[in-house]
Amino acid sequence: MTMKPISSIVITLSLISTLVACNQSTTSETSKNGDGKKLVIGATMLSMQNEFIVNVHDEMAKKAEADGIDLITVDAERSALKQVEQVESFIAQHVDAIIMNPCEVEASSPAVAKALAAKIPIINVNSETSTKPSAFVGSDDVESARIAMKFIAEKLGGKGTIVMMHGYMGQAAQIKREQGAREILKQYPNIKLIAHQTAEWDRAKAMSLMENWIQSYGSQINAVFAQNDEMGLGAAKALADAGLKDKVVVVSIDAIPDALQAVQKGTLDATVFQNAQQQGSKAIETAEKIIKGQPYEKETLIPFQLVTKANLSQFMK
Repeated sequence: MTMKPISSIVITLSLISTLVACNQSTTSETSKNGDGKKLVIGATMLSMQNEFIVNVHDEMAKKAEADGIDLITVDAERSALKQVEQVESFIAQHVDAIIMNPCEVEASSPAVAKALAAKIPIINVNSETSTKPSAFVGSDDVESARIAMKFIAEKLGGKGTIVMMHGYMGQAAQIKREQGAREILKQYPNIKLIAHQTAEWDRAKAMSLMENWIQSYGSQINAVFAQNDEMGLGAAKALADAGLKDKVVVVSIDAIPDALQAVQKGTLDATVFQNAQQQGSKAIETAEKIIKGQPYEKETLIPFQLVTKANLSQFMK
């Protein structure tokens, strides 16, 4: 029989070993050093139109670049259905890990189940799903609303009327911030919640909703709790246009740069700082640890902090 040249045998063997290495579940040392390949992480974000979510993503991108990771980001555009499809696409691409900023608690859950079934680690950042992922990095949204509502209650001296703007209905932050707000309201029977409705985390929608409430309730409104800053800023603008801002307490959550400026000007009475930087960087860090088989925290909770004029300088960049 004809003998193959040694060089072709070596090439064949090296091809086989490369194929075997590609098919094995990726550990970080082989990803980064062994076969010279970079780690690849897929990220699906709730909405890249939302400033806070963009801030979280920017920190993810910064950390990924610093650690030599390829981060593929897609925008779910608030659609849980689209988000599930995006995770399916990441699975088909054989990414090393997936980071998901869930659109909804229930409707985004199939994405988690699919990733886990494909043996790809999935980390939820900032928001939760009912199906438990490999890890969660975020903050306790119930606590953020407790902080905001307690501040409002104290400003009102324990009595008055209040309206509440919800975020995107069915999303974890909306559910938990409502829960936290209602917990505090129970402690203050003389504070009445006279209206609550969604403005979908959106500044323009919040402005329009506040205009409707001003028409319906006028000077009856003593305070507004908006579940995020975008909505708080929209509500404050509507109140200012109606000449009512000085008579109404407005508090929201996230401490985005616009909100900090508004606290400085007195347009917002307070905001609650949510640490986008830590959420973003810790999400990438957790994904890396899981891929590398290192010990990691199943749940990383970053504390919220109340921001008023008194401590504003700590948060202004």
